Amino acid sequence: MTTSTDAAPRPPQSEVVLVTGMAGGGKSLAMHALEDAGFFCVDNLPADLLMDFLRLERERGSRRVAIAVDVRSAGSLPLLAPLIKQLRADGVNVRSIFLDADDEALMRRFSETRRPHPLRQDSLGNGEEAHRALHDAIALEREMLANVREDSTVLDTSQLRPAQLRAWVRDLVVVRGDSLTLVFESFAYKHGVPSDADFVFDVRVLPNPYYDRELRPLTGRDGPVAAYLAAQPEVGLMMGQIAGFLQRWLPNFAADQRSYLTVAIGCTGGQHRSVYLVEMLAAQFGHHGQVLIRHRELDARISH
Repeated sequence: MTTSTDAAPRPPQSEVVLVTGMAGGGKSLAMHALEDAGFFCVDNLPADLLMDFLRLERERGSRRVAIAVDVRSAGSLPLLAPLIKQLRADGVNVRSIFLDADDEALMRRFSETRRPHPLRQDSLGNGEEAHRALHDAIALEREMLANVREDSTVLDTSQLRPAQLRAWVRDLVVVRGDSLTLVFESFAYKHGVPSDADFVFDVRVLPNPYYDRELRPLTGRDGPVAAYLAAQPEVGLMMGQIAGFLQRWLPNFAADQRSYLTVAIGCTGGQHRSVYLVEMLAAQFGHHGQVLIRHRELDARISH
């Protein structure tokens, strides 16, 4: 028997990707990548309109939505971090991606494009005074976004080419499920440590295939390099200790409701040792569930 207390079924919740981060960090590229992936994209939505917008989306039915929120709507920005927590507590599948870059990269990008920073009131201008004003605006922006960054998946775009960034964003949103996603990333120390890494392991102490003329032009993905490194006892010991550490602590990170855990492996050039270890560790942890592989320097060469 039907009674007046029977409730109509609720429409399915849309998948929501929140794109935020530093001005000049690559949000426009990320939004274009998400639009190409089939998301309905809204740029520069004030945080105080977020709940109303998502309510309308729920009424329309299930579709994937990407929303960019940043300091262009500075007045409502303090609401953003609490809203993310509230949405997740309400069972909304919201993923927050924070696009970051080091100050040097941000300064260079603003100088190259001649665009003013959204927190600067004056024109960009030239000289030391303009440089200092831009630096101060970036520092203020970091302070304003600190809470949001802490609750987001961070992508360091300092060394990324546009094609890399688009591909990495697509990888993040393709991964589904509630389990912890493990990201293994190789990098070159000479180009800086990725700021989005949760753990960084330095493998520069391992034997280097670079000094073998036949192996030098190859990468850690190639059979001869892999065979060389697999024959080195130190490599096996290092890999075993990294794997043991992760195996011990992964359940704790999963229990802490982390969405992503990024493990960065660095060597001098980001071509041989770090690439090999990332490939081996990713294969070893394939049973864990969702695993992503990134090779920052190799991907940059491919996308060039």
